[in-house]
Amino acid sequence: MTVLIILAGFAGMGLGYFMRHLIGIHELTAVEKRARQIVRDAEREAEATRREGEIKVAAEVLKAREEFEKSTAQRKKDLAAIEERMTQREMNLDRRVAMIEKKEKTLDEKIAEQERLAEELKKSRQEAERLIEEARAAVQRAAGMTVEEARNLLLSTVEKEARNDVSALLRKLQEEAKETAERDACRIVASAIQRYGGSHASEMMTSTVAISSEEMKGRIIGRDGRNIRALEAATGVTLIIDDTPEAVVISAFDPVRREIAKNALEELVADGRIHPARIEEAVAKAKERVEERMRLAGEEAAYSVGVQGLDPEVLRTLGRLRFRTSYTQNVLQHSLEVANLMGTMAGEMGLDQGIARRVGLFHDIGKALDHSVEGSHAVIGADFLRRHGEAAVVVNAVAAHHEEVEQGSIYAVLASAADSISGSRPGARAETTAVYVKRLEKLEAIADGFDGVKKSYAIQAGREVRVIVDPGKVDDSGAMILAKEISRKIESELQFPGQIRVTVVRETRCVEYAR
Repeated sequence: MTVLIILAGFAGMGLGYFMRHLIGIHELTAVEKRARQIVRDAEREAEATRREGEIKVAAEVLKAREEFEKSTAQRKKDLAAIEERMTQREMNLDRRVAMIEKKEKTLDEKIAEQERLAEELKKSRQEAERLIEEARAAVQRAAGMTVEEARNLLLSTVEKEARNDVSALLRKLQEEAKETAERDACRIVASAIQRYGGSHASEMMTSTVAISSEEMKGRIIGRDGRNIRALEAATGVTLIIDDTPEAVVISAFDPVRREIAKNALEELVADGRIHPARIEEAVAKAKERVEERMRLAGEEAAYSVGVQGLDPEVLRTLGRLRFRTSYTQNVLQHSLEVANLMGTMAGEMGLDQGIARRVGLFHDIGKALDHSVEGSHAVIGADFLRRHGEAAVVVNAVAAHHEEVEQGSIYAVLASAADSISGSRPGARAETTAVYVKRLEKLEAIADGFDGVKKSYAIQAGREVRVIVDPGKVDDSGAMILAKEISRKIESELQFPGQIRVTVVRETRCVEYAR
């Protein structure tokens, strides 16, 4: 049994070895087949790659050949064009050379002709000099004068005639220039006035504050008048509390103080608490509000006329003009009107409108300073602008608009003209009735005081005085002299805004009736 088992084991081992051998042979055969297949595939891929490479190379060669042929054709074309241009230039050069040769030949002929003419001219000059010498000698013998004496006589005669001609020409030019200047000035001023029409409301010296009841008047006055005294002391105004129903009048010549007092009193009346401590607090707040209003007024004024780049101090000072008046005309509104008028006139004359408007806006800025600085408002205003970096032309125009300093530019003349237009037009400035009537009477009295005056009339709200003269005593020349003399006397004896026109009327009327 054991032997059988051993034999079976050996038989199994032999069988297993044989089977393993068969399997190895089979796997080796399969591997060899796969290897051969891989080789064949690699050979086919290599062949395909080779063919594809050959095709690409052929395509590149073909493309390069086409590009070469194309560039060669373009280059041949360019060369042909260059050759054609060169040929054209050679032809043009040949024509120019021929033309130059022709001109040289013509020039040589002209030079020869000029030399011949110069020689003839030289001979003619010599002959003329000989004849002149002979004629001079003959004249000297006939006149008994030397050449120097004759020359001096001739020069003096010519000089005298030339002086007369020049004087006549100068008079003619001056008359024409005067007529043209007056006509152009009238046109420019008329155009400026027509294009700008501003309105003015007369400023008053008093302000009125409405109150709710009569009982409030007593509270404003306070015990023994302490409240009203405190308010007047803090603001520098005068309060008028009378029988006017539900109103308190504030009187002051300084518009800034009057505005501060009005604001403070309105706040006190609205709050209801009125005592000295509260009054001081209200006045302090009112001052701050008025200062802010002045700053805003300066900014709005500068913006409205297109003036930019101003120093903050200049804006605040400009805004103070909102509370300044001249003959009841608000100075800030007057400055805006002058700025617009100057801008319009500068545009008509072809000048810089920006500089003109700047001068017009600043021309009365000194009126906001003249309470604390000595001098005329034009001069101190110019000094103020100079300190704050304004241009020299602006400073001079502001200083010279009342002719207190020499006018250094046309802008100073425009400022003076626009200032007169704004201040003298009817309705711009107002006077009390008594002062107005007195000025009219004084105007007529000055005109009536001259010899030959029959009657005088103050018209146009005192802007013109019309004088009727006796034609038997005053002739045309005398009428012109009389108008000048009346003007000078008015300037020396009266103070008035703007200007006053003096018109002398001389006429002779002859009347006859047909029956």
